[in-house]
Amino acid sequence: MKLSRSLALPVLALSAIALAACSSSRGADSDERGGLRLPSLPSRAADERPAGIGVNSFLWRASLDTISFMPLREVDPFGGVIVTDWYANPELPSERFQVTVYILDTRLRGDALSVRVFRQERAEDGEWIDASVSGQTALDIENAILTRARQLRISTLDD
Repeated sequence: MKLSRSLALPVLALSAIALAACSSSRGADSDERGGLRLPSLPSRAADERPAGIGVNSFLWRASLDTISFMPLREVDPFGGVIVTDWYANPELPSERFQVTVYILDTRLRGDALSVRVFRQERAEDGEWIDASVSGQTALDIENAILTRARQLRISTLDD
């Protein structure tokens, strides 16, 4: 019994240290994950975390290049979402378009991209009314983005 009492204090002290190491005293803007870290062991979480944006950089740049003529409303490089504001072609001001691009993967693949196109027409009273958009329109924009992404990827291979 004497042996177990002599071990109780060190075990209790180590438990308190381990518990304190699990708490986070870092600020909300810290990039580190909580938990106990041993200095002699490398952290796998740091290796798995992508540097920079959270999506495929070629698809991201190609998306921005392709829809650069439209004003941007929301841009989230970590979530992979680009939302344009309404754009009216100066030659046809009675209709306007809005595009949302979703980049769904970190790999350069055709299924890593989704485009939604919204269209409105101006009524006689000046109000904007939702109108249908051909599915081919979104597909054409996706193909333009993928073509540009391939061009950007190929240009990096030449360097």
